[in-house]
Amino acid sequence: MIQWIDTVAALPIRSLALIVRALEGGGMQRIVLQLAEAFAKSGIQVEVVTGHGAGETCKLLSGVRIRCLPRSNALISSLALLQARPHDVLRLLPLLTPLKPDMFWRLPALIEYMRTERPDAVLAAGTQSNLAAIMARAAAGLLARLVVSEHNTLSIVAHRGHGLFRRAYPQLVQRFYPEADAIAAVSRGVAQDLAHTAHLPEELITLVYNPVDAEMVVRAGQISVEHPWLTDRSRPLILGVGRLHRQKDFPTLIRAFAIARKERDLRLVIVGEGSERKMLETLSHQLGMQDHVLMPGFVDNPFAWMSHASLFVLSSAWEGFALVLLEALASGCPVISTDCPNGPREILQDGTYGTLVPIGDPQAMASAMLATLAAPPNAEYLRARAAEFSVDATVAGYRRLLEGAE
Repeated sequence: MIQWIDTVAALPIRSLALIVRALEGGGMQRIVLQLAEAFAKSGIQVEVVTGHGAGETCKLLSGVRIRCLPRSNALISSLALLQARPHDVLRLLPLLTPLKPDMFWRLPALIEYMRTERPDAVLAAGTQSNLAAIMARAAAGLLARLVVSEHNTLSIVAHRGHGLFRRAYPQLVQRFYPEADAIAAVSRGVAQDLAHTAHLPEELITLVYNPVDAEMVVRAGQISVEHPWLTDRSRPLILGVGRLHRQKDFPTLIRAFAIARKERDLRLVIVGEGSERKMLETLSHQLGMQDHVLMPGFVDNPFAWMSHASLFVLSSAWEGFALVLLEALASGCPVISTDCPNGPREILQDGTYGTLVPIGDPQAMASAMLATLAAPPNAEYLRARAAEFSVDATVAGYRRLLEGAE
């Protein structure tokens, strides 16, 4: 039985290390920074330990230190791994190649950090950070409690990922995750997939939902953004947000938009950047949508766009949790989503708070767009749902695991 934790007493630790591969990017990184600041506000000395990406956003964090781990060369990083796990050489072969995950190039620095700084507790986020933290703790002789948190659907990462190491993830997770003091998963679907794919007992996994800082989303949504599409309320604005990557399946969103535009005068904005930009721009032209689709790239404040959008659409083929759906709900923006693994069905409560459509089905998505625009749900109703996923509830869940409460 997968557990769900929502409350706990005060955390009796003085220092906490949060380990994440990088601080630029998507939802997982934003969540780590939210948790870091929340723990720091409770009086704990917090340090985020990362590979790279400690930019301007991190400088705004209150009471949180950021430490970037340097990369070692191939020989030193591989020797550190073998010294940490001399009896697991065969299992570790995928992590000894030049294409090994980024955190394993930084394993010597992570071991040294744990050996010298000796935090009272460690919380890791993401598969490769989890594995690296487990190995580094053992190599450093650190006795601190270690909680690993899984943010991705392991079976999909292993199946769709590039490189030998990704295909080896299920075996590595099965071997090493039980060495952590606790294993958390950010959605029920992720937890169930983790148990099935890595052959782990479900009772080892605790459900700790990702949070949304609803007050921050509302504040950021009130910041003015200069663009004529945001002030023209005569044409509904459809919004998508995310990396321009095959996972997000923005081609389906653009095709659905083109279908819906046959019935109603609409505009589409896709906020984000990535390797599929050229392909998406070409598709927009092929469908005759180039004047109705805007792709402004990465923006610092997507919430300002959410607050002006008539509808938010998540078109993903897969997710770990889909934090952006919660952010849209917190903005009071109506949403529709693909019924992808994992997260959207849980967040939208089986379609209660937004329509779920099949993956890769432009016609169904277009129909849902038009139906939702014709009869949008009450904004406060949506915000109330987002409020159930508070930062306090998530911090409480991790605090209980970090202190070993039953």
